[in-house]
Amino acid sequence: MASIADEGVVQREPSKAEMRQVVTASSLGTVFEWYDFFIYGTLAASGIIGRTFFAASSPVMEALYAWAGFAVGFGFRPLGAVLFGYLGDKLGRKYTFLVTITLMGVATAGVGLVPSYASIGAAAPIIVIGLRILQGLALGGEYGGAAIYVAEHSPPGRAGYHTSFIQASVSAGFILSLAVVLTTRFAMPESAFDAWGWRLPFLFSIALLAISLYMRLKLSESPVFRAMKASGEVARNPLKESFTYPGNLRRLFVALFGIAAGLTVIWYTATFSVLSFLQGPMRVEAVTAQLLAAGGAAAGLFWFILFGKLSDRIGRKKPIIIGYGFTLLMLFPLFWAMGHAANPGLAEAAKRSPVVVSGPDCAYDPFAARQATTCGQLMDYLSKKGIPYSQAVTPSASVAIGSIPVVSNTAVDIDAALADSGYSLERVTPGAVDLILILIAIVALAALSGATYGPVAALLTELFPPRIRYSSMSIPYHIGTGYFGGFLPLISQYMVAKSGDPYSGLWYTWIVVAMALVVTVFLLKERDLVHA
Repeated sequence: MASIADEGVVQREPSKAEMRQVVTASSLGTVFEWYDFFIYGTLAASGIIGRTFFAASSPVMEALYAWAGFAVGFGFRPLGAVLFGYLGDKLGRKYTFLVTITLMGVATAGVGLVPSYASIGAAAPIIVIGLRILQGLALGGEYGGAAIYVAEHSPPGRAGYHTSFIQASVSAGFILSLAVVLTTRFAMPESAFDAWGWRLPFLFSIALLAISLYMRLKLSESPVFRAMKASGEVARNPLKESFTYPGNLRRLFVALFGIAAGLTVIWYTATFSVLSFLQGPMRVEAVTAQLLAAGGAAAGLFWFILFGKLSDRIGRKKPIIIGYGFTLLMLFPLFWAMGHAANPGLAEAAKRSPVVVSGPDCAYDPFAARQATTCGQLMDYLSKKGIPYSQAVTPSASVAIGSIPVVSNTAVDIDAALADSGYSLERVTPGAVDLILILIAIVALAALSGATYGPVAALLTELFPPRIRYSSMSIPYHIGTGYFGGFLPLISQYMVAKSGDPYSGLWYTWIVVAMALVVTVFLLKERDLVHA
């Protein structure tokens, strides 16, 4: 075990068998925990969550409400980080993440048992939101505990490699959620899946909870925490010390705005944004889109391990900066390529015959049940159809397709004009070559995520002193991932609905990554890292 300079403690280096057990148990628990959290998002992307629990006047509103529920869970992650970070620094790493995984499993199964809005009315979304809050609290304590536990066992010069499995486990949880949904979908008629079968993936979390508890109960407490406890060095108030320990405020700032915010928007863009983009604006058939997202994410898992291991040799900072830089350069081109391959007919129609909505007042509120103006109603109609459009100011409200005005503003005339201009509103399944191109784009996005995410567990563990590590690491990480990342689907979907541009939501990711790059370049110093 590596020395802890701050605490004056030296520990025995674990055997390879012990290290495998530590990494396996911690990583599998993290996979299951993130599966529990992501299963909601996977089903939200397909529209099931929205229409079941958030019945609204349009699919756009249902999707926005469903993603708002997704964001609520993330919003409570910082509170979970404060609560469980305190317990982790006071009582130990092992027992704290045993509590978090139990809470997560029970809350996830609960979502699968909530009656629909049609059955119990407004109580349905209230209960679901309550369970999402419990999930957020649990997740706020899970990641820090697992990452620290592995890092504090890791031999010198190997923490990046060993903790990269924790990072890859986050993507593995997303992949598992897609795999379980697809397996359930294939096992029954579509009507049965839509009616009740979608609840089975939530209930499956009970089995995953049993496996996680069995594996983690066999683990011993972190040797670093045991040494601190034996020497009386456990923090009396880790939350307070996180903000008063010399130099820690700067570390917290860097961890939040330079690390957590940047890596999380890249990761969610490479996963949930890809899934929503394919199923939504690109109108790819749902199962095909889910298989593409799962296949691309699975093929990209090795990036996390590669960059985590590489960070042991070249430092934690370089891969992250490189990943941020290439994200700024490649984000839009990768999605443009993906969109063209996913639905070439739609892309060609949009290029050949762009849709323009014009009027004297084109205010549009995606959350409104009915738009106040005719122009807003036209934008709402096209947004629900997933048709990209631009806006113009004219004396009267109208729609033009390829510079040719539509005869009237009725749905029948608009649909007929769209069809005549080559806009197909049917679900599509891309051809073999296009499927390969989409997969390449998703794997490339996974590489950007791996470069920024792979080294992060080791970096954040090493950034903070052992006595306040659980609290100091968890708080900025979960504020960053909870707010910058958790609200990404909602914000980006709102931007797309508001503008009519299926790519406009990517600007949110681009701006956050640009901020993170500046903070990381100028404020993160390798000498700040104290190896666990």
